[in-house]
Amino acid sequence: MQNDIIYFKDFPNYQEGTHKDNGKFDLTLLPTKKLKEEFRSYIMYRGENGTPYTLLSDRTAYNHIANFLNSGMNRKIKSLGDRNQEKWISLLKGWMLEQGIAIVKEKKSVYGTVSYGEAKTILYFRHILKFLEPEDLRDEIEKDVWELKNLDIKIRFNPIYNVETLDFRNIYQPDIREECKKAVYMNLKYEAIGTVQTELTIMKMFSEYLKKEYPQIKNCSDLDREVLEEFLIHLSTKESSHSANNSYVLALRRQLETIGKIYSYERLEHLFINTDIPPEVNAEFRVYSDDEMKRLNEEITRMDVQLARCLLIHQMLGTRISDTLTLRINCLTRENGQDMIEIHQVKTKRYKKPISKELAKLIQRSIEYTQEKFGDTKYIFVNEKEPNRPIQYMTIKTKVMSMIQEKQLKDDHGELFGFGTHMFRHYYGVKLTEMHLDDWTIARLLGHKRLTSVHHYRKMSNQTMADETREVRQMMSDIIYMSLAGWGEEYEQIRQND
Repeated sequence: MQNDIIYFKDFPNYQEGTHKDNGKFDLTLLPTKKLKEEFRSYIMYRGENGTPYTLLSDRTAYNHIANFLNSGMNRKIKSLGDRNQEKWISLLKGWMLEQGIAIVKEKKSVYGTVSYGEAKTILYFRHILKFLEPEDLRDEIEKDVWELKNLDIKIRFNPIYNVETLDFRNIYQPDIREECKKAVYMNLKYEAIGTVQTELTIMKMFSEYLKKEYPQIKNCSDLDREVLEEFLIHLSTKESSHSANNSYVLALRRQLETIGKIYSYERLEHLFINTDIPPEVNAEFRVYSDDEMKRLNEEITRMDVQLARCLLIHQMLGTRISDTLTLRINCLTRENGQDMIEIHQVKTKRYKKPISKELAKLIQRSIEYTQEKFGDTKYIFVNEKEPNRPIQYMTIKTKVMSMIQEKQLKDDHGELFGFGTHMFRHYYGVKLTEMHLDDWTIARLLGHKRLTSVHHYRKMSNQTMADETREVRQMMSDIIYMSLAGWGEEYEQIRQND
């Protein structure tokens, strides 16, 4: 470091020559010594934990904020601690508008929809202000944002989803917020984090509704049947699926009943009636056709090789996506000359099932790739930034949806492909029923505890084929490998080794 100049090249993750300019942060642009110290600490933190792209993006925002801090409205300011966050952000937005700098940023989703969020400069300033906040020494459950790692209970996580915090700030009524915290803490001991997240989401929606329609309600003891009914009507008019509303109603009931038990609000335990939960609607059971599978896999095999392996293995196994992404390095075994795979189900249990030799070889290649690149890991398909964790589902989804958008990949109806990894599982299930296997064999191959789901697959199948398990597995391999022509030398090696 040279005085008040912080160079990109001085950080470990930055390779000299990556960019043409000699990137730097110029602290001399800041008007006071205290501001220089504050920004230096944040820049150093970001540089040591980020990427070259992070630094480049930050520098533009930093230069804007430095100019802002030199404006007349800030001439008496010595430190960022001289104003609260809301005031700082309000003043920054006003200054940016005066300078003709955009305060919103357009964001395009993997589905092509457009939304708007705060511009990078504003987000960067928020992060600095958050970074400089004094450490909160209160017990975690007293805070409005919980770091799950700091709680004294074991959290039931699905490792393919990244959940680090629970945020109670958008529960606007202070008493209801505290009631909700206690209920969430209790439910975390018995429920998966995803279930608790749903409960917290519906409580935020309920709180917003109460704020607008019933501002006189301060805590959950004030709730009555009339208020609940009106909210449920409001909820049913929102643009969301039937199943989502069903989940929300059930989550709200669980949360309010837990609050009722904790605080002895007897009314809450009898607030809901049976008709509040709409009857389940049998959803249309969608499955890819063989032609659709071929078109989709042709493009998947042109993507990153390990990602392609992951999705092909997922299809050939017929597992849930969480089970595929959490396959262990030591999952392959041989028993009596048969290749076997051990699957650790997030939803249910651990079990083994037979697989084809082609699939075993593909999985082995995936294991070797991970070991060569990341060393000893727990999982086969890992998060590149955190190899001790599996790759996240949203990473997979985003990459495939981006490919579909880029290639304008259409289904048999002329519509862009959707992406739901469970459709691969449906496809696998249908093919099994076409083999006329018995329900228990199908349930075992799919990892089901019960036969209920198998009946759905049977409804969709009208072909008659062989009934041998080995033929089922081989057929699934053949269907996938039809799409691998031209995948390159690696695929040919697998074929030649058979």
